[in-house]
Amino acid sequence: MNPKPILPGPTVVSEKAYTFSPPVNSRFWPWFFGMFLARHLRDSGGIHTHAISGLEKIQESLRAGHGILIAPNHVRPSDPMSMGLLVQALKQNINIMASAHLFFDSRFHAWLMPRLGAFSLYREGLDRESLKMAVHILSAAERPLIVFPEGVVTRTNDRLIALQEGTAFIARSAAKQRATKSPGAKVVVHPLALRYTFKGNLNQELGRVLNRIELRIGWQAQQELALRERVIKLGLALLALKEMEYFGAVQGGSFNERMPRLLEQVLGPLESEWLKTGAEGNAVERVKVLRRAILPRLVSAQLAEPEKKHIWKCLYDLEIAQQIYHYPPDYISENPSAERLIETVARYEEALGVASPEVIGPLHLQMDFGDAIVVDTARPDRHAPDPLLEKISESLSTLLGLNKQR
Repeated sequence: MNPKPILPGPTVVSEKAYTFSPPVNSRFWPWFFGMFLARHLRDSGGIHTHAISGLEKIQESLRAGHGILIAPNHVRPSDPMSMGLLVQALKQNINIMASAHLFFDSRFHAWLMPRLGAFSLYREGLDRESLKMAVHILSAAERPLIVFPEGVVTRTNDRLIALQEGTAFIARSAAKQRATKSPGAKVVVHPLALRYTFKGNLNQELGRVLNRIELRIGWQAQQELALRERVIKLGLALLALKEMEYFGAVQGGSFNERMPRLLEQVLGPLESEWLKTGAEGNAVERVKVLRRAILPRLVSAQLAEPEKKHIWKCLYDLEIAQQIYHYPPDYISENPSAERLIETVARYEEALGVASPEVIGPLHLQMDFGDAIVVDTARPDRHAPDPLLEKISESLSTLLGLNKQR
C-alpha cells in the first residue's frame, strides 16, 4: 500500500506525472461560465462586490495592438477566478498561466480550466512547453496574458514578496520575438493591484473561526480576550507546537527571533540532504530549488514504502517552511486591520492542515491597473536586480499603498 501524503493544507505537490495542458481558446465557455461567476466568487471567495479602476489604461494598450502581460499580486486562492471579472469588463478573453497542481484537482478542473483560457505551468521543473506558449501568446498579441509574478498565494495584502524571474524572462523573450516579426511592435506589462476589504461583522465572523480553532487544539474558546489578543495567543501556541515538532522543545526569545530560527531548522537539514550545500534567496526560492531536487525521485522511481514516506515527510517540511515565511514580522503588532487578522487566521487553519480555510466575508475586491511598462528587449545585467521586475514591484507597491506604509 502506498503511504498517503501528509501535507499541511493546500499543496502544489502531486505524484502524478506532469503533462502540459494547453489553453482552448473558446469564446463560448468564458461567456457561459461568466453567467455564474458572481455567485461562484461569492460562495467560494466571499467576494460580494468589486470595482475596477484604470481600465482605460489596458484598453489603450489593446487598441494599440500591444502584446499585454497583466501582472497581479497574489493574495488569495480566489485570485485566478477573479480574473474572469476582467473578461467581462474588457469584453476580451484572456489567457492565464496557472500552477499545474490546479489541473490535478479533479477531472472537471482539468477539463474546465483550459476552456477558460488557462494553461499549466509545472513550477518544479523547466516547463518549456508552458514558457513557449506564454511567449507565443504575448508575441502574437491576440489576447492578454495573466501571470502572477509572486508565484505563490501570500495571504498578505499589505506585503509583496520578491517577484519571480520567470515573469521578466517571458516578457522579454516575447518582446524580442515581436520586434523581430513586426519592427516597432511592443510588449507591455500592466501591473494589477488586488486589494480585499472586509465589509462584515468582524467579531462575529472571525470569532466563530477562532472558537473552532481553539477547541481543536484543546482550549476553551478564549472569548474574554479582544480579537487581536486571541489571534496573537493562538499564534504563539501554534509556534510552540512547531518548535516541539522540529526542536523537541519550546524555544526562548521573541516571536521575531523564533520564526527565522524555526525556518532554518526546517530548511537546513533538507538542503544538506538534497543539495549538499546551502541555498540562496528567500524561503520561497529555497523551497522551489528543493522541490526540483526532490520531486523527480518521487514521480519517476519505483520506491519502497519507507523511502516514499521519507520523501513525503521532506515535502511536508517544505510546506511548513513556506508557511513560516508568510508570517511577516509585526503584521498584527499594533491596531491591525480586519484584513490582516483574517489573513493571519487563514494561515493558522492551513498550519493545522485545513485544505480550504473558511472564507470570512463579505469582501469587496478593488482592482487597480497600473500604467503600461514597455518591455525592453535588451538583456539586463545578471549581477544586478532585474529592472523590469523592479518597475512592476514599484508600481504594485504604489497601487497597494505600501510605499506610504514604509
